[in-house]
Amino acid sequence: MKDVLMAEVDASDITCRPPERVMRLARLGAFHQTRLSFMRQLLRRLKAEKWRFEERVFNIDANGVGHAVYVAHGPERSYSLVAFAHDLPAARRSDRVIATEWDATFTLFDGIPTEDDIARLAENVPKQEAGRISDRELSLSRANRSVRLWDYVVDRLAAGKQPDAQKVAEIGYLMRTTAVYGSGKFGAADREYIAERPECHVPFQVEMLSVYLTRAFVMDLVEHMARMRAPDTALALDPALRRRFGIGNSTGLGMAPFLITHPALLNNWIAAREEALRRVRALPTATPDKIAAIRTTAARARLHAHGWRSQHPAQLEKLQDLRDDMNTLMAHLETADLAGPSPWNRLWLWAEDTLSLEGQEQLVSVLLEPYGDLVDDLGPTMSAEEQDSWRIDGAMPLAELRAITEDVYDWALAIDWSAKDAQARVWYTSEEKLEPRMGERHDEPLAPYEQPLCPGRDAARMHAALAVSDAPTVAEFLLKHPEHRHIARRAQIAARLPYAEIRDNTIDASVMPIDMLRMKLSFFGACHFDPRSDRWVRINMFQYAPFPEELFTSAADDWTLPRLPEAGE
Repeated sequence: MKDVLMAEVDASDITCRPPERVMRLARLGAFHQTRLSFMRQLLRRLKAEKWRFEERVFNIDANGVGHAVYVAHGPERSYSLVAFAHDLPAARRSDRVIATEWDATFTLFDGIPTEDDIARLAENVPKQEAGRISDRELSLSRANRSVRLWDYVVDRLAAGKQPDAQKVAEIGYLMRTTAVYGSGKFGAADREYIAERPECHVPFQVEMLSVYLTRAFVMDLVEHMARMRAPDTALALDPALRRRFGIGNSTGLGMAPFLITHPALLNNWIAAREEALRRVRALPTATPDKIAAIRTTAARARLHAHGWRSQHPAQLEKLQDLRDDMNTLMAHLETADLAGPSPWNRLWLWAEDTLSLEGQEQLVSVLLEPYGDLVDDLGPTMSAEEQDSWRIDGAMPLAELRAITEDVYDWALAIDWSAKDAQARVWYTSEEKLEPRMGERHDEPLAPYEQPLCPGRDAARMHAALAVSDAPTVAEFLLKHPEHRHIARRAQIAARLPYAEIRDNTIDASVMPIDMLRMKLSFFGACHFDPRSDRWVRINMFQYAPFPEELFTSAADDWTLPRLPEAGE
């Protein structure tokens, strides 16, 4: 039996999954959040370091117009979410990037703003891209109310009633952000300005803190609106129901190229996740409490899968696979010999033979969950100093570059790039919003504006030139063929960083950009991916998380999955 044979595997023989298996878009598009996700790393730090939270200003009128300041005080410095609430008519509300008005706009301020700062921000933050912010601001964001839920919740609370829990579950948020900009965009502080701060070393901690405080503001705002409407009857949300609300987000194509243009960062994210899985698989035994925790986590993940809603055909198919997989996994966990040797490696190998990609990648999350003491130290390794990784090694022998290309891009060299479908898409940048876009190569005159976001095709082109070149070194080759500089650089990076390259054709007629979006968002910690096309997706962030005032009396790291019903519920 396979189970028996796997029991004899030496833990030292277990290696990370190879990049040719992991870095395919179909698998990346099946990733789920894990305890290494950036939201969860943030809340662990906030609790461990005893951050203090303060609602410093809440100046909002009965129409929902005004501003608020929420401050997070850390061991060395403070950060302030400055929020501006607006009374936006429904007809002017849009999630599209071309929108110019929103229900709320925000910035995360470095320190505590003065009245002069707030006056300056009030002139600029509501304008978003059209405004001007300074390097005292670390992020810029905006959000719109949920058309289906906002007025309903205000009405119910004002009438002295709690919202229906099922209706809340179907949507899961009262506002959704349409962008959270950081790292120097629109005048905000550059990443290098804060990168050495301990609380900012892990990627996207500024953005995650901004969203976390935004969630607190949104929940306070909806209760405030109910009180202003009916001060004698209005209720606050039941705390358990309140935690069911996250912050929604609409994310489009702008996020996808990030994964191609930051290969070192991509590698470090994936490498940390794969090393964490390897460490758990390599455990020779499992204690009874860890076995129980795995079974409970799997049951909660199954509940999460059954509560996940979407209307997109591709996502509906994935959801059915996931739900079937979780049912299969739970049945297997009831009978599997988890007290024997190498239990998690045996479970993993069973999953690879039995479950779909959705189920396999959900199992990664399940296996890591009880082993924080084993894997959490990988979190700080997920940042990257990419400047050094971009330098071309001109002294490299040309034969070595050719060997690297054939190793890393073997999948691309097998593609017939003369086929129409192989180059059906074009990545370009819109003139109006300077945002990435994808167009149809054979239907639109976009080729002159194409961005270098198809490493596979470009590697194949370089390989053809390498085959007939007599240059001894990379430097001499690139002097004659400077058009290949960018892919030569990528190949050298991928030779050192195995997970730096997506190993799929990113301009194929069948490419689904939402696979790239989901992978990145899973590292943020997002849940309930709901594609609205092949190019944009809605998600939920911080759903079930404790609010700032609850952080020290609640589990800071056991909130992502819904809890199991207790007896009698």
